[in-house]
Amino acid sequence: MSDLQETMMDAVLAEAMRHDFGSFTEADAARAIAADALQPADFAALLSPAAEGLLEQMAQRATERTVQHFGNTVCLFTPLYIANYCVNACTYCGFNCKNQIHRAKLTMEEIEREYEAIAETGLRDILLLTGESRVHSDVAYIGEAVALAKQYFATIGIEVYPLEVEEYAFLHEMGADFVSVYQETYDRKRYAEVHPSGPKRDFRYRFEAQERALLGGMRGVGVGALLGLGDCRRDALAAGLHAAALQRAYPHAEVSFSVPRLRPYVNHAERDAGGVGERQLLQIMLAYRLFLPYAGITISTRERAGFRDHVVGMCATRISAGVKTSVGGHEEEEKGDAQFEISDPRSVDEVLDMLAARGLQPVFRDYIRV
Repeated sequence: MSDLQETMMDAVLAEAMRHDFGSFTEADAARAIAADALQPADFAALLSPAAEGLLEQMAQRATERTVQHFGNTVCLFTPLYIANYCVNACTYCGFNCKNQIHRAKLTMEEIEREYEAIAETGLRDILLLTGESRVHSDVAYIGEAVALAKQYFATIGIEVYPLEVEEYAFLHEMGADFVSVYQETYDRKRYAEVHPSGPKRDFRYRFEAQERALLGGMRGVGVGALLGLGDCRRDALAAGLHAAALQRAYPHAEVSFSVPRLRPYVNHAERDAGGVGERQLLQIMLAYRLFLPYAGITISTRERAGFRDHVVGMCATRISAGVKTSVGGHEEEEKGDAQFEISDPRSVDEVLDMLAARGLQPVFRDYIRV
């Protein structure tokens, strides 16, 4: 196990706990909106209850920042789950090893048929996902899937269990560009509560995954908290500080955000968003854009179509389309149960029509391999 001997985690968590959201005023939030460069206290002010009445001003400023750094472009991608075996007992996830679901793992032949079906839609950006099981989805298997994806896609992201530096280097050599790892919650006490067993209980090892990925040569990394699992304001603050720390330490890297909320899943249809409504989600996204104006922000199909339509171009720069959260399902029949329920089932063409109607330019390929 690699030991980074870094203090990034301790510094991020200490800074996240230093700010009292109740201490900020609307004037503090207004000053943060107008600032050219935000300090952590400004970011915290934008996440505070005091900023809730300034969402329109935040949205206007965020739109200016998004256009400044990204123009009117929006990147399109789709996720592909190639396995759903997992050894963790995360209390919020459909892949929980104790949840009685249909488990499956695609063969390379099945994966290629999925790739072919996805590529036929025009998409050239894919995110490969597995459950967290080294036995069923070992690094060699993931690497083979990545190498095969190079024949069809220009950008390949992975969302798998945390790896060692040399393992990330191997997957980068195979063709992977990006690594997404969600800390789920930055509250260590809450983290222990929702991860009762499995290797995912190791908070620090997960926190340092993005650094190991960048040391392994990856072009970019994604961070995020599962909003609603803990205090959403505190988790959003910590995720933003984590992203900023990564950007300072690795200025060549592309650091981005995802903003997932809790969703219902198999055998747990009662699961809600943990009290995080769309206004809170929007406030968090706008605060991310103003704090790190050059960072990408992904809006997933966890959210309803109307919400997704309004945040692209304003603060979100990346949107998924034609999504399945089951194992397979694009060309092959669904082989295994889904991780969670989606709210926006639109096809790639339907999302393209929406972007055109909003005057936005879809981007299928933003990187050329040489």
